[in-house]
Amino acid sequence: MTHKGVTFPSQMYYLLPLCHLWSIASAQIVYSISEESNRGTVVGHLAKDLHLDVQQLEYRGFKISGPNQRYFDVNKKTGILSVRERIDRDELCARSTKCSLELEAIVNLPLNLYRFEVNVLDINDNSPLFRSSKTYLNVSESAFPGERFPLESAYDTDVGANSVNSYKLSPNEHFSLDVQSGGEQSVSAELVLQKALDREKQPVIQLTLTAVDGGKPPRSGTSQIIVNVKDVNDNIPIFKKPLYKARIPENTPIGASVITVQASDADEDLNGEIVYIFINQNSDNNIAAFSINAATGEITVKSELDHEKNNAVEIRVQAQDRGHNPRASHCKVLVEITDVNDNTPEIFITSLVSFVKEDASLGTTVGLITAKDNDEGTNGAVQVKILGSVPFTIINSYNNHYSLVVDGPLDRESASQYNVTITATDEGTPPLSSTSVITVHVSDVNDNAPRFSEPVIHVYVKENSPVGDVIYTISAFDPDSDENAKMTYSLLDKSVSISSSVNVNSDTGDIISLQSFNYEEIKTFQFKVQATDSGVPPLSSNVTVNVFILDENDNSPGILAPYSEHGSVNAENVPYSAEAGYFVAKIRAVDADSGYNALLSYHISEPKGTNLFRIGTSTGELRTKRRMSDNDLKTHPLVVLVSDNGEPSLSATVSIDVVVVESTGEIQTQFRNVPRKEENFSDLNLYLLIAISSVSVIFLLSLISLIAVKCHRTEDSFRRYSAPMITTHPDGSWSYSKSTQQYDVCFSSDTLKSDVVVFPAPYPPADAELISINGNDTFNRTQTLPNKEEPKVPNSDWRYSASLRTGMQSSVHMEESSVMQGAQGVLVQNWPTVSSATGGKSRASTPHTELL
Repeated sequence: MTHKGVTFPSQMYYLLPLCHLWSIASAQIVYSISEESNRGTVVGHLAKDLHLDVQQLEYRGFKISGPNQRYFDVNKKTGILSVRERIDRDELCARSTKCSLELEAIVNLPLNLYRFEVNVLDINDNSPLFRSSKTYLNVSESAFPGERFPLESAYDTDVGANSVNSYKLSPNEHFSLDVQSGGEQSVSAELVLQKALDREKQPVIQLTLTAVDGGKPPRSGTSQIIVNVKDVNDNIPIFKKPLYKARIPENTPIGASVITVQASDADEDLNGEIVYIFINQNSDNNIAAFSINAATGEITVKSELDHEKNNAVEIRVQAQDRGHNPRASHCKVLVEITDVNDNTPEIFITSLVSFVKEDASLGTTVGLITAKDNDEGTNGAVQVKILGSVPFTIINSYNNHYSLVVDGPLDRESASQYNVTITATDEGTPPLSSTSVITVHVSDVNDNAPRFSEPVIHVYVKENSPVGDVIYTISAFDPDSDENAKMTYSLLDKSVSISSSVNVNSDTGDIISLQSFNYEEIKTFQFKVQATDSGVPPLSSNVTVNVFILDENDNSPGILAPYSEHGSVNAENVPYSAEAGYFVAKIRAVDADSGYNALLSYHISEPKGTNLFRIGTSTGELRTKRRMSDNDLKTHPLVVLVSDNGEPSLSATVSIDVVVVESTGEIQTQFRNVPRKEENFSDLNLYLLIAISSVSVIFLLSLISLIAVKCHRTEDSFRRYSAPMITTHPDGSWSYSKSTQQYDVCFSSDTLKSDVVVFPAPYPPADAELISINGNDTFNRTQTLPNKEEPKVPNSDWRYSASLRTGMQSSVHMEESSVMQGAQGVLVQNWPTVSSATGGKSRASTPHTELL
């Protein structure tokens, strides 16, 4: 160890080596140096003690580090450790016996760390001090010899032998000093009364107390002790009254005065000076809210008051003099704490039902409520009510107990729960209030029958659909919940025709077909479906289902007489002199389907590319294209193909052999009514013309009258619907249109028939098209109402009998009868026999129409 440059090897300590990322010296060096050493004082030869090469110190970056580095410096050339700045042991280590400063020495290449300590030695550089230069002792003149009076101990910042180790008292005749040692650094002194005091002879005694430390040379400090000889305390304090009363509100601010108590003492000086204290402060927490001025006796508020916790406080006040042997007296102070409206009402839900039925009667109890206000009087009086409009009300059972009851009709479907806001308001000034929200759940009862979106449902089913197909799914809605909303479906119509046609899945509402429908046999049927919930008692409702069968193209065209015999070849004669457009024959065909599936067209399939004959695409009339020539064959076998307009298209064929004859007498045809040429216009012809005109006028008037009567009778039935119409125009074309109750009579100028087609629509069409057949025998479709891209599914407008379709699409000859059935009536057309002209080119007819 080095002390002021002196090395003491006996003070060097060795520690176990520690190695990790760098090497740490295995021996730790401890130096000692006195505090307050001058700057530059050598502590030790650190490099030498660490066995380091002094020549390499600067190269290896020799330095010191650590929290106490600022007190020391190391010379990198010599390796000597020296004091850098003033070291005050008393500041660093206070009164600790040992004061050691830890440091580290670091070198590089290789990196090594060496730990060492510097002990700072204490020197006697501080004198003992008393905290006060004067100490006053009040000693009663009645004190007995031998009484001891503790004295204030002196304080020395030095330690060990340099600290205080003795006291001395100046010479006097009344007191002596007793010095006691409690340990190495604990020395105290007591003043001992040796002789009784007499205040009348010597009221004040002045003494000097000296504290001496053990340093060399020793240092000392003094304190003056002034002993005041006091008179004997033979009087007690007396209060003006034994009981004081005060009243304060609970919101009295802190620091406010409550009451002042007063007492008096006949003694003088300290014996007559009174100190006021609470004597029950430690045992009674209620008085902790108050404090008393020890000198004046004024009681003030110390903390917040709460009337609800304590509405009155009893305080015991002691008045004590300051005599050597103090004497005291007591009084009571009763403080009443009055109430203010500082508590908001509290709402407690003591009981609440989980659910209330929606059919609960008025007055049904839903919950029990308690309202409480900790204030008193009107401040604690509570009024409870409900905010907002809800079907509930509050009834006061007794005191602050209330019942929440039903006060109006409940409907779970409208409101499945209610958030009832309850407010409680006291009667204080200003009034305070609080709110609480109660959620009341409404449970369901079966008070709603299932509902269908529409009273009548229209279902469209294609004919020939597979058995077991779901043609529609019935869906009803029940606003009830759970079992009350669980529905089953059933057929109400138990007839054999319905039960064998459809079935209803009771759970899903699927309507399942039990048979494959044929449009030609049944076009529509009706039944009712009932939806029943699972409530108690169950409720139900019905819906009417109209099933419309949609036509499919499942029937081929049928050839009518005289060409209907299957496999036969028909012969027709044509005169060699026939002009272009000569009428050869008329092919008639019908299709049991409807709509486009029954719209027929005629074509010559064999021979292909014939330049002698043509056939009307829509009329089926076979005519010549040109005059005959010598190069033409005498017999022309033709195959006529009749196709419908369905998808896929179905067809039928008829074979006709056209034989060219030299004279018209050889022509065998079923149309022989050719008008006879008249050379002169005779009177008979005039009479005939007048008769025909009269009959035509009468017929037209009758027809108009019948139509007007029929329209008047069926006004209600056709009020919402427009009547579709198919008309044959004079130029040979057909048209389909929608017009409100139209009837039209059309005559063809170049055909063997005139058609009248008049019928109303049985149902409002979902789609509509205008179909025209022009003179070139081609079809033109013009949409007049919303329609699909292709008329694959026919509309209800086409649901007519086969005879109607014959008149519409096949231009049936006037000698046939066509019966058309509509929704409101039947129109029967009777066609008269046609009279033939000589050339077979001009034909006239008078139609006769009856509306049944």
